[in-house]
Amino acid sequence: MSLLTVDSLDAGYGELQILYDVDLFVDDAEYVTVVGPNGAGKSTVMKSVFGLTTYMGGSIEYQGVEISGLDPEEIIHEGVGYVPQTDNVFAPLSVRENLEMGAYIRDSVPEAAFEQVYDRFPILRERADQEAGTLSGGQRQMLAMGRALMLDPDLLLLDEPSAGLAPDLVDEMFDRIDRITDAGTAVLMVEQNAKEALRRCDRGYVLVNGRNRYVDSGEALLDDEQVRRDFLGG
Repeated sequence: MSLLTVDSLDAGYGELQILYDVDLFVDDAEYVTVVGPNGAGKSTVMKSVFGLTTYMGGSIEYQGVEISGLDPEEIIHEGVGYVPQTDNVFAPLSVRENLEMGAYIRDSVPEAAFEQVYDRFPILRERADQEAGTLSGGQRQMLAMGRALMLDPDLLLLDEPSAGLAPDLVDEMFDRIDRITDAGTAVLMVEQNAKEALRRCDRGYVLVNGRNRYVDSGEALLDDEQVRRDFLGG
């Protein structure tokens, strides 16, 4: 049984359907990437798994339990973390307060949870008392991921983690995601930097117009001449 199974998913916003019969799965500790042209529905897949879209049909199962129709708080309780592309930190709050918000469903937050995040992102320890809004773009992205990891989820959803980062920070961000998966957390990621995402992931999906177009290992998709020509710039 896969950790996450999306089967024949139809979803959108209000009455506007974006996804049509989308299938994908993520196994334990697996690194899966969704790529495709702008407007393909990539972020809608992510938001649908996290209960942020209008569910129209199909199924979404997490650890064998149907989660389509659940709200985000219920999905967090199931063991899923989510990092949106924008507005992903509370700017007026300190770094530590942001991390506390990541574990808001707990009555109290054990210090070990902070330490685990600080070990993954040492800069957050250094900036623990600093307002999140004053961090650099790369540091804010680390904080957003750290907050989502405060409950030690089995699956982390990442929506365009490299968006807006300076080119010299993109490799560092991908390296940190690699370490998250190496530590046993499965990752489902939507990413604009398709070549680098496919180079690092276990399996990739190419979405076009809200539908599955290709699925294979990241390496195989990079080697596919049609995929390279149509979606990766040759």
